[in-house]
Amino acid sequence: MNIYVGNLPREATEDDLRQAFEEFGQVDSVKIITDRFTGDSRGFGFVEMPNNPEAQSAISGLDGKDLKGRALRVNEARPRRDDRGGRGGFGRGGSGGRRRF
Repeated sequence: MNIYVGNLPREATEDDLRQAFEEFGQVDSVKIITDRFTGDSRGFGFVEMPNNPEAQSAISGLDGKDLKGRALRVNEARPRRDDRGGRGGFGRGGSGGRRRF
């Protein structure tokens, strides 16, 4: 199960998250999302746990718990939405790609 972890303190590491979640079971992967330009944490990440009952236990046990002074928000990750609106083609002028002269 893929688990969303929000409200992470900026100084939290992937090892910190792994240790917290391993108290509830096996952890396959941990990823803290970072800004692509600065490399700084964006304050959220994802943990993958292969065993659903263990993952549910981790969600229940860690949601609202303190990690380095911040109360974590933990829940099952939802599939990513495509916010681009499905507009293909070139340009953003709203003309449907037609040139106006």
